[in-house]
Amino acid sequence: MDNKKIADLIFPNVTLKPEDILARYPKRQLKEGQVVTRFAPSPTGLMHIGNFFQAFISYNLAKNTDGILFLRIEDTDNKRELKEAKEVIYTILKRFNITFDEYQTLDGKDIGNYGPYVQSQRVEIYKAFAKRLVEEGKAFPCFCKKTEGKEDVLEQRKTKFAEDDEKEYDPCRDLSYEEVKRHIDNGESFAIRLKTKNSGSERIKFYDLIKGELEAKANAKDFVLLKSDGLPPYAFAHAIDDTLMGTTVAVRGEEYISSTPAHLELFEALGFEPIKYCHNPLICKLGENGNRRKISKRKDPEANMMYYFEQGYPIDSVLEYLLNMINSGFEIWRKNNPDKPWQEFKFGLSDITAVAPMFDLAKLNDISKNVIARMSGEELYKAWLDYAKEYDKPLAEILEKDSEKFIKLCKMDRENTPKPRKDIYNYAMMKENFDYIFSMPERFELDEQDKDKANEFLSEYLRTFKMPTSNEEWFENVKLLAGKLGYATDNKLYKNQPEKYKGNTAKVCEFIRVAITGRKSSPTLFTIMDILGETEVKARLAHNQP
Repeated sequence: MDNKKIADLIFPNVTLKPEDILARYPKRQLKEGQVVTRFAPSPTGLMHIGNFFQAFISYNLAKNTDGILFLRIEDTDNKRELKEAKEVIYTILKRFNITFDEYQTLDGKDIGNYGPYVQSQRVEIYKAFAKRLVEEGKAFPCFCKKTEGKEDVLEQRKTKFAEDDEKEYDPCRDLSYEEVKRHIDNGESFAIRLKTKNSGSERIKFYDLIKGELEAKANAKDFVLLKSDGLPPYAFAHAIDDTLMGTTVAVRGEEYISSTPAHLELFEALGFEPIKYCHNPLICKLGENGNRRKISKRKDPEANMMYYFEQGYPIDSVLEYLLNMINSGFEIWRKNNPDKPWQEFKFGLSDITAVAPMFDLAKLNDISKNVIARMSGEELYKAWLDYAKEYDKPLAEILEKDSEKFIKLCKMDRENTPKPRKDIYNYAMMKENFDYIFSMPERFELDEQDKDKANEFLSEYLRTFKMPTSNEEWFENVKLLAGKLGYATDNKLYKNQPEKYKGNTAKVCEFIRVAITGRKSSPTLFTIMDILGETEVKARLAHNQP
């Protein structure tokens, strides 16, 4: 009887009943094998790659089963919430083309029948279920003051722990109605805690959809269901929301494995069927000491999903790399299907790696080179221009002003060739990669002992230069002049008797290349000359003799 009186005392304005709430959210009618899953970020900062990793797994599980994916914003941590974080979440998901069947728009409109899809708008629901747990004697109000530091915590543990170090029963768990009323009358704030039934010595077995059967220590703590501000922490909110919203699979990081017994206890207390958990492994990196460590936004710029936009990685490059980390079979699939979109690669829960993947920027760059190599010249130009408009406006003006030239540049050694060039892995590097297109080179990659020969050859080449109409014509002209000036035009002869010649045709091509681009290696030189035009080529041959 006291439990009912206590519940009415601490929740005087809560009249909503759990059964009325359950009636609002009818059970989803699903086909066999369909997955209902969600991405449930907290707007407390920039999006971490680990959070996006979960979103991408959830997206693929729903897509591959013709299932349902919904977005739920878990904004019940007022102290850590950042106003701009929610918009960042939506922006990143949109730019990576992660679409949802159900969500709330930024202007507050719910799309779907199981909203609101923002937890701060569901407080009346959490309070209704918390009140019912108090009525049933499964939860209680706790008036203990919040701990303020390590010494305070240690002092409280002396009174909170009962009998042994395995269980942590709260001292407020057995307050009478009169004691609760006295605290309320004094204006004291309170939290609502679950009254755990465990002693702490038990072990709980549960099944994880990636890792199989697991075992962890049973919960032995009267943990918080509603904070003193009336908002729920993750455990209570997700148990209610995932049940009402019909979640069949919840993807979350493996750091929650140790908390799963507490969450299962909460489902039982609420009278709900537990949902199935998929604890994905954490993305790691090698630390300075060679040990694995969790990738960190504080230490690793690539842990922040905005990094990939800022560096100009194609969206598909990042997604294909994540697929490779989710399931190593993707790499084999991609080799066998070089031209197919990644969306045709299918995987299920049993295919997700159980081992923590290692983030390797070099691997991402290799994948990205292949993604960019599959682009047409027009596609690459547009992507480069879009990137420049956001991150380098002066460059964007140059690209737009002479679009024909830069489209031709982007097509260079890319189209109509069995082996397209693979020297670019993001748009940020393109300006530096093609710096010789924007201006005359200032540095020349030429060996000191070749300078005199280079000057001699380039002087004569400039004197006789006429803009060729094809790569074949250009090369024949170079060979002809090289032969006249004592260079071998037959490489076999040069290899047999190198002392007879000043060098070979490859060497004089190097001289021309360095004069025009400043570099020993570049894409097809004739195409570069064609892009620059005869006047500019002559100016460089005259000005840039090493």
